[in-house]
Amino acid sequence: MRASICIVLPILFTFACLLSASAAHDASVEYCNKKADYPVKVKGVDINPYPISRGKEATFNISAYTGKGIAKGKLVVDVTYLIFHVYQETHDLCTKTTCPISSGDFSISHGETLPVYTPPGSYTLQMKLLGEDDEELTCITFGFSIGFLSSIADI
Repeated sequence: MRASICIVLPILFTFACLLSASAAHDASVEYCNKKADYPVKVKGVDINPYPISRGKEATFNISAYTGKGIAKGKLVVDVTYLIFHVYQETHDLCTKTTCPISSGDFSISHGETLPVYTPPGSYTLQMKLLGEDDEELTCITFGFSIGFLSSIADI
Protein backbone atom coordinates (compact mmCIF):
# COMPACT_ATOMS: atom_id res chain seq x y z
CA MET A 1 0.00 0.00 0.00
CA ARG A 2 2.75 2.45 1.00
CA ALA A 3 4.71 1.70 -2.19
CA SER A 4 1.65 2.41 -4.38
CA ILE A 5 1.12 5.79 -2.66
CA CYS A 6 4.77 6.65 -3.29
CA ILE A 7 4.22 5.95 -6.99
CA VAL A 8 0.76 7.52 -7.39
CA LEU A 9 1.48 10.86 -5.64
CA PRO A 10 4.34 11.90 -7.97
CA ILE A 11 2.22 10.94 -10.99
CA LEU A 12 -0.72 13.04 -9.73
CA PHE A 13 1.61 15.95 -8.97
CA THR A 14 3.15 15.79 -12.47
CA PHE A 15 -0.32 15.65 -14.05
CA ALA A 16 -1.46 18.69 -12.03
CA CYS A 17 1.64 20.63 -13.10
CA LEU A 18 1.04 19.79 -16.75
CA LEU A 19 -2.57 20.97 -16.52
CA SER A 20 -1.61 24.23 -14.84
CA ALA A 21 1.18 24.82 -17.35
CA SER A 22 -1.31 24.98 -20.21
CA ALA A 23 -3.93 27.03 -18.38
CA ALA A 24 -4.62 30.70 -18.86
CA HIS A 25 -2.78 33.24 -16.74
CA ASP A 26 -3.94 36.61 -15.43
CA ALA A 27 -0.93 38.89 -15.79
CA SER A 28 -0.18 41.52 -13.16
CA VAL A 29 -0.63 44.84 -14.97
CA GLU A 30 1.04 48.16 -14.16
CA TYR A 31 0.53 51.50 -15.85
CA CYS A 32 3.60 52.99 -17.56
CA ASN A 33 3.05 56.31 -15.78
CA LYS A 34 1.48 55.64 -12.41
CA LYS A 35 0.48 59.31 -12.03
CA ALA A 36 -1.24 59.60 -15.43
CA ASP A 37 -5.02 59.68 -15.68
CA TYR A 38 -5.42 57.58 -18.82
CA PRO A 39 -8.82 57.74 -20.55
CA VAL A 40 -8.73 53.93 -20.93
CA LYS A 41 -8.48 51.89 -17.72
CA VAL A 42 -7.18 48.34 -18.08
CA LYS A 43 -8.87 45.81 -15.83
CA GLY A 44 -6.64 42.86 -16.66
CA VAL A 45 -4.70 40.80 -19.16
CA ASP A 46 -5.31 37.11 -19.68
CA ILE A 47 -2.58 35.10 -21.45
CA ASN A 48 -3.49 31.72 -22.92
CA PRO A 49 -1.74 29.29 -22.89
CA TYR A 50 0.65 30.08 -20.09
CA PRO A 51 3.59 29.80 -20.06
CA ILE A 52 3.89 30.61 -23.73
CA SER A 53 5.42 27.96 -25.98
CA ARG A 54 7.79 28.85 -28.76
CA GLY A 55 6.37 28.25 -32.23
CA LYS A 56 2.76 28.09 -30.97
CA GLU A 57 0.18 30.87 -30.88
CA ALA A 58 -0.48 32.65 -27.60
CA THR A 59 -3.46 34.96 -27.13
CA PHE A 60 -3.39 38.12 -25.02
CA ASN A 61 -6.92 39.22 -24.02
CA ILE A 62 -7.04 42.71 -22.52
CA SER A 63 -10.19 43.79 -20.70
CA ALA A 64 -10.63 47.54 -20.37
CA TYR A 65 -13.03 50.41 -19.74
CA THR A 66 -13.33 53.81 -21.40
CA GLY A 67 -15.40 56.81 -20.44
CA LYS A 68 -15.39 58.16 -23.99
CA GLY A 69 -15.98 56.63 -27.38
CA ILE A 70 -13.01 55.68 -29.56
CA ALA A 71 -13.52 55.77 -33.33
CA LYS A 72 -10.11 54.41 -34.33
CA GLY A 73 -6.57 54.09 -33.07
CA LYS A 74 -3.39 52.07 -32.87
CA LEU A 75 -2.12 49.34 -30.62
CA VAL A 76 1.66 49.52 -30.16
CA VAL A 77 3.36 46.47 -28.63
CA ASP A 78 6.98 46.52 -27.37
CA VAL A 79 8.70 43.41 -26.01
CA THR A 80 11.80 43.38 -23.80
CA TYR A 81 13.90 40.36 -22.77
CA LEU A 82 15.87 41.09 -19.60
CA ILE A 83 17.12 44.61 -20.46
CA PHE A 84 17.14 44.16 -24.25
CA HIS A 85 14.44 45.57 -26.52
CA VAL A 86 13.67 42.72 -28.92
CA TYR A 87 10.53 43.53 -30.82
CA GLN A 88 7.98 46.22 -31.68
CA GLU A 89 4.83 46.09 -33.76
CA THR A 90 1.94 48.45 -34.45
CA HIS A 91 -1.60 47.32 -35.29
CA ASP A 92 -4.78 49.08 -36.33
CA LEU A 93 -6.88 48.95 -33.15
CA CYS A 94 -9.99 48.04 -35.15
CA THR A 95 -8.38 44.73 -36.20
CA LYS A 96 -8.10 43.76 -32.50
CA THR A 97 -11.56 44.86 -31.33
CA THR A 98 -14.84 46.11 -32.77
CA CYS A 99 -14.83 49.78 -33.74
CA PRO A 100 -16.12 52.24 -32.93
CA ILE A 101 -15.68 51.51 -29.23
CA SER A 102 -18.53 52.90 -27.16
CA SER A 103 -18.18 54.26 -23.65
CA GLY A 104 -18.01 51.33 -21.23
CA ASP A 105 -16.33 47.93 -21.09
CA PHE A 106 -14.52 46.48 -24.10
CA SER A 107 -11.83 43.95 -24.86
CA ILE A 108 -8.83 43.70 -27.15
CA SER A 109 -7.56 40.33 -28.35
CA HIS A 110 -4.09 39.91 -29.80
CA GLY A 111 -2.60 36.62 -30.97
CA GLU A 112 1.12 36.10 -31.43
CA THR A 113 3.23 33.14 -32.51
CA LEU A 114 6.79 33.47 -31.26
CA PRO A 115 9.60 32.07 -33.40
CA VAL A 116 10.96 28.66 -32.38
CA TYR A 117 14.38 30.20 -31.71
CA THR A 118 12.96 32.56 -29.04
CA PRO A 119 14.95 32.06 -25.82
CA PRO A 120 12.99 30.78 -22.83
CA GLY A 121 12.70 33.04 -19.80
CA SER A 122 10.98 36.17 -18.50
CA TYR A 123 9.85 38.96 -20.80
CA THR A 124 8.15 42.33 -20.34
CA LEU A 125 5.49 43.57 -22.71
CA GLN A 126 4.49 47.23 -22.97
CA MET A 127 1.23 48.01 -24.71
CA LYS A 128 0.17 51.51 -25.72
CA LEU A 129 -3.25 52.35 -27.02
CA LEU A 130 -3.14 55.50 -29.14
CA GLY A 131 -6.18 57.49 -30.30
CA GLU A 132 -6.85 59.20 -33.62
CA ASP A 133 -4.26 61.95 -33.15
CA ASP A 134 -1.72 59.61 -31.48
CA GLU A 135 -3.13 60.67 -28.09
CA GLU A 136 -1.97 58.12 -25.50
CA LEU A 137 -5.20 56.55 -24.26
CA THR A 138 -3.42 54.03 -22.02
CA CYS A 139 -0.02 52.45 -21.53
CA ILE A 140 0.50 49.26 -19.54
CA THR A 141 3.32 46.83 -18.85
CA PHE A 142 3.19 43.23 -17.70
CA GLY A 143 5.49 40.26 -17.54
CA PHE A 144 5.15 36.88 -19.20
CA SER A 145 7.25 33.75 -19.51
CA ILE A 146 8.31 31.62 -22.41
CA GLY A 147 8.38 28.01 -21.24
CA PHE A 148 11.60 26.12 -20.70
CA LEU A 149 9.90 22.85 -21.53
CA SER A 150 9.45 23.43 -25.27
CA SER A 151 11.37 20.67 -26.93
CA ILE A 152 12.86 20.09 -30.33
CA ALA A 153 9.97 17.65 -30.90
CA ASP A 154 7.55 20.61 -30.62
CA ILE A 155 9.32 22.44 -33.43
